[in-house]
Amino acid sequence: MSLFNFTYTIVGSNRARLGILTTPHGVIETPAFIFCATKASIKGVTPHMMRDADTQIILSNTYHLFLQPGADIVAKAGGLHRFMGWDGPMLTDSGGFQIFSLGHGSVSSEIKGKRNTHRPQTLLKITEEGAKFRSYIDGKIHLLTPEKSIETQVKLGADLIVSFDECTPFNVDKNYTAKSMRMSHRWGVRSLAEFHRLEAEQKQRLYGIIQGGVYEDLRLESCDNVNNYPYFGHAIGGSLGADKTQMYDVVTMTASKLDPKRPIHLLGIGGVKDVFKGVEQGIDTFDCVHPTRLARHGGALVRPPNNTVKRRDNINLNNGWCRDDHTPIEPDCGCYTCSHYSKAYLHHLLKAGELLAHTLITVHNVFFMNRLMKAVRTALSSARLNTIYSDWVNDD
Repeated sequence: MSLFNFTYTIVGSNRARLGILTTPHGVIETPAFIFCATKASIKGVTPHMMRDADTQIILSNTYHLFLQPGADIVAKAGGLHRFMGWDGPMLTDSGGFQIFSLGHGSVSSEIKGKRNTHRPQTLLKITEEGAKFRSYIDGKIHLLTPEKSIETQVKLGADLIVSFDECTPFNVDKNYTAKSMRMSHRWGVRSLAEFHRLEAEQKQRLYGIIQGGVYEDLRLESCDNVNNYPYFGHAIGGSLGADKTQMYDVVTMTASKLDPKRPIHLLGIGGVKDVFKGVEQGIDTFDCVHPTRLARHGGALVRPPNNTVKRRDNINLNNGWCRDDHTPIEPDCGCYTCSHYSKAYLHHLLKAGELLAHTLITVHNVFFMNRLMKAVRTALSSARLNTIYSDWVNDD
């Protein structure tokens, strides 16, 4: 019997679905959110805290772990699970996103149309062979190839791994996007070959990445490519547009052309509204640094009924109005932080520069996202996803 499996049930009139994704380290109920333990750590919290906040799966970054501490060190420790003390399912990305982010900034910048077009000196060259770059740690030059990416991910030992790709920015032309996408397709074939050469299918499964930027014909070509190779799952990557509306259009068009028998992951996207829009189109898993990064800046995720300042999906606990507010972040939240501490105390910790502030707000934000995903799954089970939308999203 395979250690891996994915089953799903379509609910409602669109492509939204409930799924069960089975891995050697546990079962994931989908739709699910994957939290970013970029360097084998969720900043400020322990794996035990993540489990207590109902987390199902986390991911780590191949590029960063390739540089520090190195895949061999992690392998000698017994793999990422033992190395960092996490006993649940894990995913590693391929390192390809860093080719993109080092040269062009973050996905959040792209959504806002604020992409930096000048690649820094850390990225030296992208060729058919792979990506040559200078380490940001010690200045040494490395070449990351599809084969090296897969070898590294196999040594890291996550349950789910991703083929090597280049993630192109929004502001390059269609010709560059097409050439890059087709190179990523060839890199994907090499990733598969290395995956099978290392007999990694005994303990892991490989996702293929869909590229093509905002161009429908390229996205369709990329979907056809990935559908035709024996990947376990799909990962929608690359530039998704200049704004949220275009991003949702690209995701809708792309997801509709993918083999539905495979789990579909949306790379680097996971705002509250993004989750609803993605789930409607059949996205099974999301990942994003937003919940934990926001916490480190004093931002706490809140539902619209609990957001007195009406600031998108969060409140800023650094702000003066929190100083004398002795209520929890959310009175109806069951997380450890909301059960024990007030906004006034968290505001004090932030102003005093106490690291505990970041830990406590991170715990809340993680619990919030897991609570959101559980609410989504519950609503899907009775085909009423649209009825809970206003409970979580403020469109004003």
